[in-house]
Amino acid sequence: MEALEFARLQFGSTTIYHFFFVPISIGLAPLVAIFHTQYVRTGQERYRRLAKFWGKIFLILFAMGIVTGIVQEFQFGMNWSSYSWFVGDIFGAPLALEGLLAFFLESTFLGLWIFGWDRLSPKLHLATIWLVVLGTHLSAYFILAANSWMQQPVGFTIDPETGQARLDSFVEVLTNPYLVGQFSHTIFAAWTTGAFVVLGISALYLLKGRDVDVFKPAARTAVTIAVITSIGVAFVGHEQAQHLTEVQPMKIASAEALWDTEEGAPLSLFAIGDVENRENIVDVGIPRGLSLLATNTLDAEVEGINDIQARYEEEFGPGNYIPAVGVTYWSSASWSVPACS
Repeated sequence: MEALEFARLQFGSTTIYHFFFVPISIGLAPLVAIFHTQYVRTGQERYRRLAKFWGKIFLILFAMGIVTGIVQEFQFGMNWSSYSWFVGDIFGAPLALEGLLAFFLESTFLGLWIFGWDRLSPKLHLATIWLVVLGTHLSAYFILAANSWMQQPVGFTIDPETGQARLDSFVEVLTNPYLVGQFSHTIFAAWTTGAFVVLGISALYLLKGRDVDVFKPAARTAVTIAVITSIGVAFVGHEQAQHLTEVQPMKIASAEALWDTEEGAPLSLFAIGDVENRENIVDVGIPRGLSLLATNTLDAEVEGINDIQARYEEEFGPGNYIPAVGVTYWSSASWSVPACS
């Protein structure tokens, strides 16, 4: 195995482990704030208990997100030093704002919230947890701004002397068209995840008959949020897929193991692929499903991997522009139920 594969394996493992904690913490923050708000409005002790109970879990997840995220940041320099040298002027800006603005906002007010019970006035104490919610979402926004720039680079030029990418417009980076769908999809998914975590643990307490008066309203609130945000995930995810088809056709073709351009392309459910020969040995899918997902029409043409590779070679020069199709396909559960080798 070459150094590139080791770097990918290490960075991928770190990213996955980091993201176990991120969506739950983002989704739990507004729920903690809602329970705290209900306590301030009603004065009922059960909402205070809910806010403290889920606040402790949020704190643990927040801490785990920090330590795994720091390792991930280091790997940009250790594993991908050439990339960091090439685009660091742009890529580092939103990451710096995430650390200096969003992270310090959420960590500072999280500390005030944790130690502010019975020390701050009720409304001021409530404001601290809502500022934590704001900080978590700002943090996600800046991180996703950096990631969206990698997917759809905007607001930059290449320095003819150094060959490095230079930032021209930070506003363009923060208003990247790719970022709109990615941020909304991530936030809706995080809220859904947080709601289902609260619902699952609340259901366990209710099944055991423990603290029913406390966890019954928690389950009711979680169900309401889960239903609303699940619908949001579906709609913004569909919009994101359509944008992805325009700006990154190779990614969506790889996510569906679509090797050849097809009209009325199917949405793949299960595939066994022969990557070396660029074809599928077994492919089970929903007829015309990918065309509908990508274009809102059943008969539209969706470009395949082989044709995109040929086009890229003609446009950008010789090279392999095909990603690790098996990995892309297996990890693309947002499009379908994948299984590809």
